[in-house]
Amino acid sequence: MNKESLEKMNRMRLLGMHLAFKTCIDTNQTEAFTNDELVHHLVQSEWDDRQHRAVQRNLKNANFRYNASLEQLDYSEERGLDKNQVQRLSTCDFIKKGEDLFITGSTGTGKSFLASAIGQQGCLLGLKVLYTNVAKLMSYLKMAKADGTHLKELARIEKQDALILDDFGVQPLDNQSRSLLLDIIEDRHGKRTTIITSQVPVKNWHEVIGEKTLADAILDRIVHQSIRIELYGESLRKKLKPKSEKTETTL
Repeated sequence: MNKESLEKMNRMRLLGMHLAFKTCIDTNQTEAFTNDELVHHLVQSEWDDRQHRAVQRNLKNANFRYNASLEQLDYSEERGLDKNQVQRLSTCDFIKKGEDLFITGSTGTGKSFLASAIGQQGCLLGLKVLYTNVAKLMSYLKMAKADGTHLKELARIEKQDALILDDFGVQPLDNQSRSLLLDIIEDRHGKRTTIITSQVPVKNWHEVIGEKTLADAILDRIVHQSIRIELYGESLRKKLKPKSEKTETTL
């Protein structure tokens, strides 16, 4: 009977329950449970397994630039990173409320790493996150528009609880990119969170977008109610440069 039950669990893809029941049988633990306790143990094992697989799936689909966690963040005074603010963000309540987050600072100050760490925290809490470079996203959507699939891609982006747009402003936006960006922001405004990292201060984003009417439409939807983090200090990449590389440079 147990063998038959295990086979049916496996065929029904009850993988967590299958493993828990098989472990109980192999270790002769079934007699230690009451009927109610055994049922609870099996259901809880299946629940935990599905939650774990969902988190792993979200992490994979997010496509983060860095495998980053909040525990790895550097709170050195010169960086200007407020630990209390990060701890508040770690609950991801701002994502559940659909609030936007801007992370700005010079190149190498850790903007992408911080955004990835916050995004990964969201995945661990069961949220759907998508990380993408702005220039690459625009190129991809332009190709999708050419073959008629861009509406499907925009719908996929809209469904993400948090969208991380990295390196905003590194490359100028053309007319098609501006229009696509407006579509993305319009779809998400007030419903889903958009996290933007940029070397360009927020006050200069109007110039980055370029065309006045579209810039006004985009920024009016995201700037006023956003959470802001500005990073300072020396480039972290420079700090982490291997000693051998430093020696070669000196030579």
